[in-house]
Amino acid sequence: MRITIDIEESVLEDAMRLTGENKKGPAVVKAAQEYIRRQMAREFGRMVMEGEFADYPLTNEEIEARDR
Repeated sequence: MRITIDIEESVLEDAMRLTGENKKGPAVVKAAQEYIRRQMAREFGRMVMEGEFADYPLTNEEIEARDR
């Protein structure tokens, strides 16, 4: 999908540098994907800390024992 957005040149340059992309579009896409991934991880961490998975059938020790 094509869209038109206004981004400060310095922000766009940083996005290109940090993502390693040479073109503007791919840099913006990669930056947006990384932002979404981090937000989802943060949300998952919040859910774990608030005990939303309290009824999970295995303890941490049981999970680690299975990984060995």
